[in-house]
Amino acid sequence: MSNFWARTITGLSMVFILLAALWFSGWVFAIIFLVITVLGLWEFYGLVTSETCQPQKFYGTIAGTMLFVATVLVNLVPEPHCLSDRFWFLYTPFLLLVPLFFFPFIIEIYRNKPNPLINMGTTILGFFYVALPFSLLIYFNRPDVLHYLGLPVILTGYFAFTWINDTSAYLYGKQFGKHKFFERISPKKTWEGTIAGAVVTLFFAFGFHFLVPALPLTDWLALAAMVVFFGTHGDLVESLLKRSLNIKDSGTILPGHGGILDRFDTMLISAPFVFLFFFF
Repeated sequence: MSNFWARTITGLSMVFILLAALWFSGWVFAIIFLVITVLGLWEFYGLVTSETCQPQKFYGTIAGTMLFVATVLVNLVPEPHCLSDRFWFLYTPFLLLVPLFFFPFIIEIYRNKPNPLINMGTTILGFFYVALPFSLLIYFNRPDVLHYLGLPVILTGYFAFTWINDTSAYLYGKQFGKHKFFERISPKKTWEGTIAGAVVTLFFAFGFHFLVPALPLTDWLALAAMVVFFGTHGDLVESLLKRSLNIKDSGTILPGHGGILDRFDTMLISAPFVFLFFFF
């Protein structure tokens, strides 16, 4: 099977699974992304491990998973009606997680590994680069937030725009791309593909506005623009990481795509900015 068809089949399968889970049950969606988070963390720590960098792989994966689980509990478990109980319900899981970000400093004392500063830094980096963006996606699936007629339209639009941008840029760039976009980091990415992805994604934003007019057109366009800008840079960030490690793919778990980070690299950077936009 050619890489193109493997990529297409894998991509369409993931689109179907994630959207079906998203519309069927917030808990099913959370479980799927829990698995993605664990695999992504393990993959990240495996990639950066070398003779000069030895992150706390087991601890980082467990701590990042706990961050994701805390977000799920706060956002999907029904809140108590009492205001005082509600305060502790919302903030206690995250307050309990604060020490997790400082234990790597203590753990490193007992490991007796070279380059402790690099080890601690890459361990903590996994929390923010992998676990936090995936955790923020759960916020978009709260039953009382960013839904229209009880449906998770914002998160659906976010996923749709991400895949539309990626696919349009890939197909158009592969066929008509001539001018390199960022050759130093990603030799195959072209200006033609990047612009085509942006145009098609913004066009679909208009379509989503007609489907869900309750959300202003400016918000749909803003969502699409953030996906295009920050998603493209998310792709470049992961390419920079792989190039610095002299590897082609972050893993082999997804045929045609590579690893978890290869498939979700655009979301790892765009999710925090989209979250902040709709939160405020």
